[in-house]
Amino acid sequence: MIEGLLSGRLSTALHLGTIYPRFADNTKSFYKLIEAVIVLTLVTSAAIGAVSLVFGHLFWGITFADLPATLSVVVATLTIGLALLAVTLKVAFVSFKRGLDPDIMVYPVMSTVATLFITLCYVLTLNLFFSYSDFGQWAIILLGVAHLALVLYLVPRNLRDPDFIKTIRESLAALMIVALIVNVTGTLLKGINRYVRNPNEIYIVYPALIALIRDVGSVVGSTATTKIALGMLKPKLSSMKNHVHSIFSAWLASIAMFTLLAVFALLIQGKLAASTFYSLASVLLVANLIAVTLIVLISFAVSIVAFQKGLDPGNFVIPIESAFAASITSVALLVALALLGSV
Repeated sequence: MIEGLLSGRLSTALHLGTIYPRFADNTKSFYKLIEAVIVLTLVTSAAIGAVSLVFGHLFWGITFADLPATLSVVVATLTIGLALLAVTLKVAFVSFKRGLDPDIMVYPVMSTVATLFITLCYVLTLNLFFSYSDFGQWAIILLGVAHLALVLYLVPRNLRDPDFIKTIRESLAALMIVALIVNVTGTLLKGINRYVRNPNEIYIVYPALIALIRDVGSVVGSTATTKIALGMLKPKLSSMKNHVHSIFSAWLASIAMFTLLAVFALLIQGKLAASTFYSLASVLLVANLIAVTLIVLISFAVSIVAFQKGLDPGNFVIPIESAFAASITSVALLVALALLGSV
């Protein structure tokens, strides 16, 4: 969500000229966006940790006594993840300077990098937390306290800044939607196991499928947001026909990648043959058809509705479609497996 918010806002602002492609001597909007991301990272980590605990208590038997541990680990993980800020900015600035479209380049690249990086941060934090020395747990606590102190410094300085307040308020609304959606995905993944005899091939490609569907949604939503802001696209659903080029370009790229993933998964398992390829590729391509259709409609609809309501689509489009991507991909796989049978 945080990466999506930053990428979406940054890409549109670079096109509009409200942010310059450089770190130093930039605009006020640039620095307020960075400060808002720092604040939202803390709020997001706390909210996601709390909602996950409630969800886990209802469905997985987790107790509320785990709240302090859960929050400290999640907050520390995303605090370390703030290092991605500099990488995202660099990718956006370089792509824009070289004449590439940051709407197409930044989030697809950074969402994958962020997934890998935040996973490593999570593993590191868990290892620190479960270490037998006091150092690990104290390090986690200090990370959270340092982030909290920074937020307490930034918030009073920006309480009268309308752009900062708007970003925080709208992003918090998106956050609550995201927090609910992301907790459904793990439950859906459990259902996939019932439909496959040998789930390894599905599990090998599963994270990549989610990333690809997420990227299709981000390309469609981010380019639509920029075109609406520039007056090149009318803020209504019927204008989707004028956005067909971006939609089908992203879709065709995803079809090619889904096919390659089927080959890749079977090669890893040593099962590549015409029959196994046909079976797995059929499931993945049917899932692609379902998932891409849904994510395109959601991404485009969110950008239109946000604009019509006077909200900044950059605060909503990528965060919401990214959260939906995991659940949609899981549902699409379940439907494909149910229709075509076991892999």
